[in-house]
Amino acid sequence: MKKIKLNNLPKEMSEILKMYTKDMEQSLEKEKQKAARAGAKELRESTLTPVRKYGARKGRYKRGWTSMKRGTAYIIRNKTDWQLTHLLEKGHALRQGGRAKAYPHIKPVEEKVIKAYYDGTVKVIQGK
Repeated sequence: MKKIKLNNLPKEMSEILKMYTKDMEQSLEKEKQKAARAGAKELRESTLTPVRKYGARKGRYKRGWTSMKRGTAYIIRNKTDWQLTHLLEKGHALRQGGRAKAYPHIKPVEEKVIKAYYDGTVKVIQGK
């Protein structure tokens, strides 16, 4: 154990808090990354994600899910057919009239990822 003079106590406490903060930031960053990767994997493997059954683009939308870091956030995106995500999730108007069926496949995974990230951050903060 290191002995500290009373005059150096504030400086030493400051250093200890800086180290703790850095450790927490790194741990929370790992939790963000882990949650984003798990979400992308879930979308790739989910039975709810729509798959085109015929043609050259068979399964391309489903295989395109990935996670990436943008700034300080991790996002889950579809790198191959990004323009289809909203149309498939919400449905859309058709050219000949009527509406296309909605395939809600992103929202359930989003809720799972948020819960997993929350649980992970609680574990990190509690030191488990």
